[in-house]
Amino acid sequence: MPISGCIAGRRFAVAIAAAVICSTLFAGPSLVPAAAPSPSVPAPRLDWRPCVQGSRFDCATTKVPLDYRSPGRRTIELAVVKRKATGPGRRIGTLFFNPGGPGGPGTVQMPELYESFPRQVRERFDIVSWDPRGVGNSTAVNCFDSREEADAWRSSKPAGFPVGEQQRTTWINAYKDLARRCRQRDPELLRHVSTADTARDLDQLRRAVGDPQLSYLGVSYGSFLGATYANLFPGKVRAMTLDSNIGPSAWTNHASHSDPRLPVFLRMGTDLGAAATLDRFLALCGSTTTARCVFSAGSPKATRAKFDQLMQRLRGHPLGKWTYGSTVGDVVNALYTVHPGWTHLADRLQDLWQGRVPEQSPPSPSPFPLPYLGDEQAAAVLCSDSPNPRDPGAYHALEEAGSTRAGDAGRFWTWAAEPCATWPARAADRYTGPWNNPTAHTVLVVGTTYDPATPYLDAKAMAEELANARLLTHNGYGHTALTNPSSCVNAYESRYFIDGTLPPAGATCQQDTPPFPAPKPHGGVATGGAGTADERCVGGCVEAVHRFSCGAECPGTGGVRPSCRRRKCRGSGR
Repeated sequence: MPISGCIAGRRFAVAIAAAVICSTLFAGPSLVPAAAPSPSVPAPRLDWRPCVQGSRFDCATTKVPLDYRSPGRRTIELAVVKRKATGPGRRIGTLFFNPGGPGGPGTVQMPELYESFPRQVRERFDIVSWDPRGVGNSTAVNCFDSREEADAWRSSKPAGFPVGEQQRTTWINAYKDLARRCRQRDPELLRHVSTADTARDLDQLRRAVGDPQLSYLGVSYGSFLGATYANLFPGKVRAMTLDSNIGPSAWTNHASHSDPRLPVFLRMGTDLGAAATLDRFLALCGSTTTARCVFSAGSPKATRAKFDQLMQRLRGHPLGKWTYGSTVGDVVNALYTVHPGWTHLADRLQDLWQGRVPEQSPPSPSPFPLPYLGDEQAAAVLCSDSPNPRDPGAYHALEEAGSTRAGDAGRFWTWAAEPCATWPARAADRYTGPWNNPTAHTVLVVGTTYDPATPYLDAKAMAEELANARLLTHNGYGHTALTNPSSCVNAYESRYFIDGTLPPAGATCQQDTPPFPAPKPHGGVATGGAGTADERCVGGCVEAVHRFSCGAECPGTGGVRPSCRRRKCRGSGR
């Protein structure tokens, strides 16, 4: 799920956080699950052409109905991107990918994340993503007349979350103003950007590429989209991996139509997951030297105390734009990607500790022009599906309660949902369950044990709520196994997508590179160099488990091969 940015280059699956998060819609919710697209809705046409001259990615734009219950009325555009399978003559079909958010633009993030997909998957599948309706290059929610106007609105409110009565008033008024602007621009579109609407778009795209069933990878919010698709179109599921999961019942407030007591991120336990991950960051940093984690105070206890002192100092004495609220927001975002995010976070915290304004690294360049991605796009989607308290005045008390149970992260994640309090629309047709419609094939659910956005308990909830699901545990840190890689997870996912083979029940994988790793030695670990390897075979792939492990694949695909010799770890020289 993404915060003010995301997973790739901090622009990815966190679209769920502060700047990207927002609201609950007003017009009454649908009580009847929407039907699948009518056979009268033709499959869309995709005319592919290179996204830019010389690019290996192809782009297309197609049209779908705004309202699938009245398909003959207004249509909207979807922007789609594709990278063809790289294995000549070995293509299986299309793998659809949603990068999360809500509000993640697939036409930007899939190309950024492409090299993170397992090599075997890239060889055997065309990988296709799209900007969901309401987002990016598709027909988008845009509540401003210009980028300058949008930038002025964004700079008018506190960064991260509000601190003190004056900032709370400013924050609430800013989001009331955003709601007013959006109500005036395109109220009809606001009522048709729900997850259920996007799930129907996904099935239309499946039809457009000619696949009889769907192969899909959804991360963060994309897991909820996948669960929605699986229950609207259970017979169309060929292979579906949901990485870093949202518990469906928590997202929908257990299908209740009354105002909820807690905001969505507290129902999901996101605040608790972020607090636990932050605690591990500080403990691991404090357990190593300042050469590996510059913020270390020599022990976990001392490093936690140092962090708490820094937060207290910033509450009373901000350092330039680095206020308490903006710094906590930066911390939560930085926990998403361990490498290099955790090391860079430690650098910024140490700068602040020493009274220096941290240097912000420029965003990584995108191969394609970036579309407008305003806060209102994530807000429109989130608020279509997920109920939140409607009284803006209630959020201060909720913040204090969140702080009691989750510290600084509790404050951040409480206010991340407040924009929903005054959002002007409710989805005309939202899906709230049931979540246990039997699917044609079993869904693979991947959960990371220390995830700052979608806690491991939500992965367990997803696996329990779906009718046919297998949980794969990723012992590691960060948001999504896709961007915090494990060769073991990649091996299981590859076999699952290619031939449907599931991990054994209870299977567990390790992250390839732990936080703040020791310097890599010269020489081969598996051939007598420093360290020892406990080789553990997973199907036809072997994972080397040791403190310098990066894992590697064995040649071939059959059987357990304990004698396989590891290939060199990519990029390590070993």
